[in-house]
Amino acid sequence: MFFADRLQKIKESPTLALSALVNNLKAQGQDIIDFGVGEPSFNTPDFVKSAGVNAIQSNMTRYTPVDGTASLKDVIIKKFQRDNNLTYNRKQITVGTGAKQVIFNAMMATLNADDEVIIPTPYWVSYPDMVQVAEGVPIFIECSQKNNFKLNAEDLEKAITKKTKWLILNSPSNPTGMIYTEDELRKIANVLLKNEHVWVLTDDIYEHLVYDGKKFFNILNVEPKLYDRTLVLNGVSKSHAMTGWRIGFGAGSEDLIKNISKIQSHSTSNPSSISQEASRVALEGDMNFFEEWREAYVRRRDLAFSILSQSKYLNVIKPDGAFYIFANSEKALNLKTPNGAFIQNDSDLCKYILEEGKVGVVPGSAFGSPNHFRISYVADDKIVKEGCERIVGVLNKLI
Repeated sequence: MFFADRLQKIKESPTLALSALVNNLKAQGQDIIDFGVGEPSFNTPDFVKSAGVNAIQSNMTRYTPVDGTASLKDVIIKKFQRDNNLTYNRKQITVGTGAKQVIFNAMMATLNADDEVIIPTPYWVSYPDMVQVAEGVPIFIECSQKNNFKLNAEDLEKAITKKTKWLILNSPSNPTGMIYTEDELRKIANVLLKNEHVWVLTDDIYEHLVYDGKKFFNILNVEPKLYDRTLVLNGVSKSHAMTGWRIGFGAGSEDLIKNISKIQSHSTSNPSSISQEASRVALEGDMNFFEEWREAYVRRRDLAFSILSQSKYLNVIKPDGAFYIFANSEKALNLKTPNGAFIQNDSDLCKYILEEGKVGVVPGSAFGSPNHFRISYVADDKIVKEGCERIVGVLNKLI
């Protein structure tokens, strides 16, 4: 075969595939509500957009250092100190074309063949594939709804072997929206302290999307002794509605960051100079605008939860953050559609919801947790209401 064997290990991003399908149906004139996309419905704040325009007009359009400009790194350092009480220097900061690239680079820079990476399920869809491209082995720990889809320390301890290199944590979580508490993180940290060969990648991209008076904790806030073997991931995509600007960043040990930069220097080189400048202004500016966004997310979450909870075929828990609901749909399996087709798995169910209800949702199997589906409640209230009512309506038609 001409194509590399590694391609057999990975799959197309299910969320992007669904988005493409939904867009195709919309182009055909169908009235489709898309609950699959994981990006804010709000526009990038005007002061950030102006910064991007000013960057172009000021001719900030040339190569920058591979892993980010000094001015952006300085603002990221201030962000970590201000928001997370974490201290870094420039050599400990890397800027990539989205947080996804930083994770990918970290895996490529650290994994040898058969090194293991522990990934709690449900997980963000790209974690396992990035591990496998880097020739690592994803080790999944199932996190049940009874435990609010969160990893417990006992299961982590059982999963660690001599080959374990990383643990990936994501809080608030995509796809569940659940948040690790200070106590939960402390128990996980205690296991890691006993296993000094295991590093932690903490994906904090939804850090600001926390509701109901809950508080965000990074594992380093709980256990600073893990500082030298923790990579902290963040970005501006969710906090400032800048998904298309493609800027993410990471903070960690100088050696790790240097080797991440080495990988990036031979792939994409620097992120967009224009996006970097806009991100600098975003991170330096105040976030007063975000309170209105947060209120809207809470309102939409509560609306979606109240409607979906009415279905006898769904078991849902109210998320603490992010903008997703991860619904347990086991009770809908092995039923028949009005056309007589059997719903054998979550993919069948999501296909039925799309074809019959004209609503795009993502199967739980894409996140390593079959018999669930994820909705993203980022649309305006009217669309969230209509979409959830459509889902409940078509589920009620199952026989």
